[in-house]
Amino acid sequence: MSSERAKPGTLYLIPTPLGEGVSRGLIPESVRAVVAALSYFVVEHPRTARRFLKQVGTGTPLQELRLAVLDEHTRRDDIEALLSPVLAGQDAGLLSEAGCPAVADPGADLVRLAHVHGIRVVPLVGPSAILLALMASGLNGQRFAFHGYLPTDPKQRKKRITELERESAAQDQTQIFIETPY
Repeated sequence: MSSERAKPGTLYLIPTPLGEGVSRGLIPESVRAVVAALSYFVVEHPRTARRFLKQVGTGTPLQELRLAVLDEHTRRDDIEALLSPVLAGQDAGLLSEAGCPAVADPGADLVRLAHVHGIRVVPLVGPSAILLALMASGLNGQRFAFHGYLPTDPKQRKKRITELERESAAQDQTQIFIETPY
């Protein structure tokens, strides 16, 4: 009996379309090919993940796919278990709810842990709301900083925006942050 461990699988970071009703033809063939080869996915919301996977096309019937949830409520201690199949040699896909996984997304913790375990991480091409906003803004695209989410408390939010305005003027740098409906 060999004591060698299985070679870990690969964690693919699979971007998802921004907005509703995106044509399958707009999803690159290289992304569709990777999705078709996978049967294990780490997702924020299974329902919308299944909708995306159905749209893209899978090699495994949808009802046979394994979808593990990683969202803002997932405890750090539970993230390790999400990598178990990958450590055992199975490839996996990490799906963001919209846009790029691990960017203003709970998937960042999974990716960090994958690196700790020596798992190969492969980002696939896709949309980024952050870069799309920068492209459309007309603001400095040579020097910019992404700050994630602003504080929800109105007083703290105002203070942070004032700080970002000063930073922007002092460094001739575009300041980018993200908002959510909640």
